Amino acid sequence: MPLSALTRRTALALCAGLIAFATLPAAARAGQITVFAAASLKTAMDQIAADWKADTGNTAVVSYAGSSQLARQIQQGAPADVFISANEAWMTRLQKGGLIQAATRRDLLGNRLVLIAAKGTAKVTIGKGFDLAKRLGSDHLAMALVDSVPAGIYGKEALTSLGIWKSVKPKVAQASNVRAALELVAAGEAPYGITYATDARAEPRVEIVGTFPADSHPPIIYPAALTKEAKGPAAQFLTYLGGAKARAAFEGQGFTVLK
Repeated sequence: MPLSALTRRTALALCAGLIAFATLPAAARAGQITVFAAASLKTAMDQIAADWKADTGNTAVVSYAGSSQLARQIQQGAPADVFISANEAWMTRLQKGGLIQAATRRDLLGNRLVLIAAKGTAKVTIGKGFDLAKRLGSDHLAMALVDSVPAGIYGKEALTSLGIWKSVKPKVAQASNVRAALELVAAGEAPYGITYATDARAEPRVEIVGTFPADSHPPIIYPAALTKEAKGPAAQFLTYLGGAKARAAFEGQGFTVLK
C-alpha cells in the first residue's frame, strides 16, 4: 500500500534524525561518571581522565579530597561511581556498609612516606632517635589530619614507631588533606612536612629530604572499587585504570602499580 504524503514526511524525518545522531561526535553521545579520588592522586588522575576522554569520548569528573572525607560523603549518599582511597581502612568501611561492589575491589597502587622541605634543604636520615623536634625549633611540621586522613595516619604511626611523636605533636600543623599539607611547605608556611613521595614529585618548590623506613608504618596501598550506585561506563573506567596509559601516568608520578 503506498505511503501517504504525511507518512512519507514522517519516515523521512525519522531517518534524518537517526542519521544526525549517528554522525554526532563520540563526545556528544558519551557517558559521564563521577570519580572520588584521594587528593594525592590528583596529578596522575587528571592525566588519566584526559586520556580516557580522548580514547573513549566518555568523561570522568574527578573529585579530590582526603579519603576519609570522600568516604563519609559516599556514606551520606553523594553520587560517586568509582572510589579510590589512599588506604584500605576507609574502603573496608564502605564495603562493610554495602556501599561498594565488593567483587570489583582491587589494590591498585602503592606509595612511600617522606619528609619534604624547600628546595636546597639538607638531606636527613630518618630512623630511631631522629630529632625532628629539634630541627623544627619553633616552627611547624605540616601533616594531613592525623586521626582521619591516610597520609596523616601513616605519618603519626611512623613518628610513633620511631619514638618521636610526643616531641613533635605540639608542633604539628594539620591540614585537611595531603595536598594541603604539601602547599604549606611549598608556600613557606612550614619548613618540613610529611607527604607521599608522589606529592613531592608533583610540586617543584619542594624536595624529599628523607624517606621513612617501610617498617615504621603499614604498607601504603590504594584500593579502588565501583560504588553500589555505579552507572554508565564506570566499570570500563575501572578497567582502564589498569591499562598501559594509566600505568604510565601513575608510574610517571612515582606510584607503584600493584596490578
